[in-house]
Amino acid sequence: MICVALPGLAISTEAGQMTGRGLEGFYRAGRRVLSRCEIRVAGREPLAVQARMAAADHARFVGTLRTSPQAGPDPDLLVERNRYADGTERFTLHSAAPRPLRLTVEVALGTDLADLGSIASGNPGPELPASVHDSGLRWSCATGNASVTAEPPPSDALASAGLLRWELDLPPGGSRSVELRVRPDGAGPLRAVGRAATSPLAFARAEGDDPRVPGLLRTSIEDLQALLLRDGANPADTHLAAGAPWRCGLAPADALVAARMALPLGTGLAAGTLRILARTQLTGPGPHSGMIPGPRRDAGPHLPPQCTGTEATLLFPALLAEAHRWGLTEQETEELLPAAERCLNWLRTTVGDDTYLRDPHPGGPVRCETQAHAHRAALLGADLLDARDRTGGAALRQWAQTLRTAFRRDFWVDDLGGGRPAAARAPDGRPVPHLGATAVHLLDTGLLGGGVLAPGLLDKVQAEKLARLLGSPVMDSGWGLRGLSTKEPGFNAFGHRAGAVRVQETALAVAGLAAAGYEKEANSLLRGVLEAAETFGYRLPEMYAGGQRTPGSAPLPHPAACRPRPHLRPPESCC
Repeated sequence: MICVALPGLAISTEAGQMTGRGLEGFYRAGRRVLSRCEIRVAGREPLAVQARMAAADHARFVGTLRTSPQAGPDPDLLVERNRYADGTERFTLHSAAPRPLRLTVEVALGTDLADLGSIASGNPGPELPASVHDSGLRWSCATGNASVTAEPPPSDALASAGLLRWELDLPPGGSRSVELRVRPDGAGPLRAVGRAATSPLAFARAEGDDPRVPGLLRTSIEDLQALLLRDGANPADTHLAAGAPWRCGLAPADALVAARMALPLGTGLAAGTLRILARTQLTGPGPHSGMIPGPRRDAGPHLPPQCTGTEATLLFPALLAEAHRWGLTEQETEELLPAAERCLNWLRTTVGDDTYLRDPHPGGPVRCETQAHAHRAALLGADLLDARDRTGGAALRQWAQTLRTAFRRDFWVDDLGGGRPAAARAPDGRPVPHLGATAVHLLDTGLLGGGVLAPGLLDKVQAEKLARLLGSPVMDSGWGLRGLSTKEPGFNAFGHRAGAVRVQETALAVAGLAAAGYEKEANSLLRGVLEAAETFGYRLPEMYAGGQRTPGSAPLPHPAACRPRPHLRPPESCC
């Protein structure tokens, strides 16, 4: 159970007690400030009876106790814990006993002040010794410090055991609360960006003939707000982090995709994300000039890791063009246009006299989705340049036309079923024919001026065949789109990119299929995700197992999943 309000988060099991095992703890800016928080009442642990997420940043746990044998079989004390991502934990004891109770409440605390990356890789630090500090405890080491303060102050604090103790009197039917606040020394209250930001995100509502739609949108927007971060150098600019809990930071391609998906809710997030990434753009001489740097990302069992910097560079001008149509101001568009032009110049320079945009490293494949990103960037970028009276649009359109003609010939693999798009072409020109979810990018063409759907890399017959494949049982699990067809070697229902359902790709497939007129396939995938969302309490993880849905079954959670997407590989730059 992950409570998020970046830069703070809290990770718990459903038992409620933080024992310090695994990832459990309170974190702030990627460092664990508290790993252990265990409560005992009258010398015993409460029996856990319920755990649920009350909001993106708030988990609620309920336990019960019998305070005396004379009470019979029924519990007469309810222990409620409310845990918040900002580092607050509130214990409330509710008495149902017919007589006054005097109870000893003990909370055992501890921390290692370890970095999240080290903990996730199985290398947490040793638990640090505590000292009594103010109305609580304090820990320190070479890498930082943290303290816990309590209200009301404890009656006793034992630093050697990391223990705070209270003696609480409860009248019949009465309640008493204790609140703990954990934070690094000298740090004020956590000000989560999503809480402070006034954004159209907060006011978005969904209507539809399926009653699950409003709940899914509402919860998804809560998660979006919880994942907002400010740029350190320019606090007015915000972006969405990728990878809670694994990597709560800027992942350029993911941030651009998320901002694009949120355009119907306003352009502020897109503008901030574009400004932040424009400041990271590579300039000066060299083959990478104009690129938005990004880490490598695993591409599954059939292809080598890919460069997300290439994807981010192609997404940048496309997002700016679409944001301009959604209402981005003229001033903001003009401010960001030079960076978009540098991205488009990089595209044309890198392609050169070739037809395809190849991987940035020698010997890499020519990927299907990379051509889709490049084609969309060229068409939407040309549209934007024309609208701003800039040169270069005609050359981009001409190259896009050449790419379409070649792609329909070179990337189509004929078979007895009518054919399929190749996932890539090997360096020697041979097609890599496996069918995977990356093919959905071929349907994501974008909109040109006037709301006209941009032409795609596939012709009408090829697009129809792809739509049928995406809607078939080999790709549609009943819970969403699998990352790899069940007929392909290497399929694994839990495969990160080899069979698991990834919500982002399913959403792109639904939007692309619907825009192209394939409503049956789009509806099937969408209803599958809605079924899965209901199972997950509408707080969708970014992926889950791609096993086939059967009557009475439920989607299996993926142990490495998070919101919105994990980057488990080291963030080595590819450019």
